[in-house]
Amino acid sequence: MMTPEQLIMTSLALPLLAVGLVFLFGKIPNLRDGCSIVVSVLLFGVTCQLAQLVFNGERPELVIGEMIPGFKIRFLIEPLGMIFALVASGLWILTTIYAIGYMRGHHEKNQTRFFACFAAAIFAALSAAYAANLLTLFVAYEVMTISTYPLVTHNGDEEAKRGGRVYLGILISTSIAFFLFAIVWTGHIAGTLDFVPGGILQQPFAEGKISPAGLAALLALFTFGIGKAALMPFHRWLPAAMVAPTPVSALLHAVAVVKVGVFSILKVVIYVFGIDLIRETNLTGSLSDVGISDWLCYLAAASILLASLVAMTKDNLKARLAYSTISQLAYITLGALLASESSVIGGGMHIVMHAVGKITLFFCAGAIYVGAHKKNISDMRGLGRAMPLTFAAFLVASISIIGLPPGGGSWSKWFLAVGCVESGQAWLMGALMISSLLNIAYLVPIPIRAFMTPKGEEPQKWHEAPMMCVVPLCITAVGSVVLMFFADSIYRVLLQIV
Repeated sequence: MMTPEQLIMTSLALPLLAVGLVFLFGKIPNLRDGCSIVVSVLLFGVTCQLAQLVFNGERPELVIGEMIPGFKIRFLIEPLGMIFALVASGLWILTTIYAIGYMRGHHEKNQTRFFACFAAAIFAALSAAYAANLLTLFVAYEVMTISTYPLVTHNGDEEAKRGGRVYLGILISTSIAFFLFAIVWTGHIAGTLDFVPGGILQQPFAEGKISPAGLAALLALFTFGIGKAALMPFHRWLPAAMVAPTPVSALLHAVAVVKVGVFSILKVVIYVFGIDLIRETNLTGSLSDVGISDWLCYLAAASILLASLVAMTKDNLKARLAYSTISQLAYITLGALLASESSVIGGGMHIVMHAVGKITLFFCAGAIYVGAHKKNISDMRGLGRAMPLTFAAFLVASISIIGLPPGGGSWSKWFLAVGCVESGQAWLMGALMISSLLNIAYLVPIPIRAFMTPKGEEPQKWHEAPMMCVVPLCITAVGSVVLMFFADSIYRVLLQIV
């Protein structure tokens, strides 16, 4: 029986082991891919053991060492990070299986590099999930950016290189110009970078070390500096990254990259500022209805609506899903910035619900490309008759993303709406409702077109993708429904952080 410290060390070491094994057996595809699957299953098992400890009230901790004097690379697992780790490690299994089917079915090159970088990205996601302070979170955040860059540029053509430049340029520039600056400022004010329940800025503010205007500026630096949350106007990297293979898109949108972004924003709001401080403090330093995060809430609401409107104009399926992701991420950012109990819980729940629903949609997009070589929605008429499992899964996942029962997304959007009322921003609930209607408009017609509209081309020319693609998307589609019935368990875990 391993100690909690050994469990943390093992969970971080397993993805790195996968990187080594992938390179070691790179010339033996079956063995290489088998190692990826086995390690991903082992990782999920270790993560589940850690979850049992955390959900029972323990807080496992591991200190690696000091990166600079006084500032340690340190891990401490709390409920929000544990939920994120479960999502990342659990979906890694299915994404690995799917990626094997996709990469082989599409005869992709450089598969060894692909799976190695994929494993490195999971290592970065878990490091961020377990981070006990801002320094550790920042290091994990940057490792995530660097490890996923080769995935974005996987195809190696000019379009991929251009997309990679946008991806790397925006994420690196925002993290250095804003995120790092915010971390240094926080350390100067608070004298620590450790995440503390209630927020580490509560005392410095009470002592007059930072003004309400300073708090507002610092919150903005964190919000924009965490560019992986894709809040407008720092969102262009996400559509640009759609030049990557579909398993990479699934990684970007569901398993790791964007979830590290919104998770980091939630972590900063809860453990750096504290939800009480954000809710109660305004630019004059007195309690009122206008808080330091209000203008950022309005920006998040605008991102929700604008990204949904842009999604409706896209005929390319992956591009439409990319802008859908920008909108859905803004839901989580809004939940964090509203700083109420229900909105923070809703944001945490939406990390889970959106991850499972959106990975299903991207799995389906990849399966359609492998099975029918179709990228544009306008070319998918009648395709559902030849690919019924894929388009049925797409419809089920769409229902969850929209926020309708029996999809799990109905619960997360419910708590976000309640959070708007609790925060005295009931009108923002209108943005959530309008966005859900727009979700219907740009998602539901896709399977309807596929199932209901006849197509002149003979359907026997099309077929389902390989089973290693279809089985994972069916499992995640079912998971998006099952989550509705386990929402109470997630709620009870998240209740511990607020």
